[in-house]
Amino acid sequence: MLAEMIFAGFGGQGVLSMGKLLAYAAMKEGKEVSWMPSYGPEMRGGTANCMVNISDSPISSPIVQAYDVAVVFNLPSLKLFESKVKPGGILIWESSTIKEAPTRKDIRVFAIPAIELATNKIKNTQVMNMITLGALLKANPMVKPESLILALKDTLPARHHNMIPINEEAIKLGMSLV
Repeated sequence: MLAEMIFAGFGGQGVLSMGKLLAYAAMKEGKEVSWMPSYGPEMRGGTANCMVNISDSPISSPIVQAYDVAVVFNLPSLKLFESKVKPGGILIWESSTIKEAPTRKDIRVFAIPAIELATNKIKNTQVMNMITLGALLKANPMVKPESLILALKDTLPARHHNMIPINEEAIKLGMSLV
């Protein structure tokens, strides 16, 4: 099993955190991982993305040109990465803010209104990335949801461990959407 993924959006949307959490969850399951963040100097509000690779065998390079999975949170990321998803791959896009739908027919596409759901159902916009991650895991169960919850303890600062239950709720909500 090899999953080559890109997570992309604006800084502050939790793109890097989402990728890091998935990488930690995979490590907890004994898988090989790479996590490579990329962001501009402006951080919040600028573009950010991270490549995550998960494999059962050693990963030769963290950098890839085509992805099995793309998760995008803004229109510039959709325009950049839709064409780079491998045929048969998965594209998850944040549909409450991106108003131009993807056009590819040779990939699995999931419209997830993560910002809207985080705001209206969970009452916390900070978990929109966890809703999307839950949807991804339902579409491609590369790690167990329990591993994500365990990895939250490693990736969240101790002062935010009180947020673990709301993150778990968001992951479950995302899984129910696919």
